[in-house]
Amino acid sequence: MPAKVKICGLDREEAVDAAVEAGAAMAGFVFYEPSPRNLPIEDAAKLIRRVPDFVESIGLFVNPDNTLVSRVLDQIDLDVLQLHGDENPARIEELKTVTGLPVIKVLKIAEADDLEDLKAYERVVERFLFDARAPKDMRNALPGGNALSFDWRLLAERDWDTPWILAGGLTSENVADAMRVSGANSVDVSSGVEDRPGVKNVGKITAFMDAVASV
Repeated sequence: MPAKVKICGLDREEAVDAAVEAGAAMAGFVFYEPSPRNLPIEDAAKLIRRVPDFVESIGLFVNPDNTLVSRVLDQIDLDVLQLHGDENPARIEELKTVTGLPVIKVLKIAEADDLEDLKAYERVVERFLFDARAPKDMRNALPGGNALSFDWRLLAERDWDTPWILAGGLTSENVADAMRVSGANSVDVSSGVEDRPGVKNVGKITAFMDAVASV
């Protein structure tokens, strides 16, 4: 089965079109104001209308309240919620009840012990996304998209019932190695296909997709 790719933080029509044309399975849109990738709801709605039905439209939120999620869903047909904050299993269940949507929960990884949190979430989420945990002394760190990677060997030869996606500092230069080492068959990229935070590069999107296809 070909690997699935999520291009996250899509910012304009050309980037959406490039991701779809290159074969991305998931298109990610950020609804978190401190992020340079954040989109006004009206702008995101225009972009998501360009995403075909066979590509999942995923909304990224960080500790959202019900009001924000409802405002987004009033204008946008998302397929999946991606939760990138400190949402606990009970909060995830509440959001699933409110929205009727499946959830990708992000777990931030720096060491093997960080994977212990997975057990608590397995019964309430449809997928996990493993991203790098930013160091405590990192200035201006975001919940994700910091161009940081972690030791992919932490995921090697693991057997979980819940599907998962590898993220964290992936680029066209390292994604093939990351997939081989970790065993990932789904990957997520944001900073690795940008000229600067929040500005996607169409050529880098295509190169990333080509690198994944080579595995």
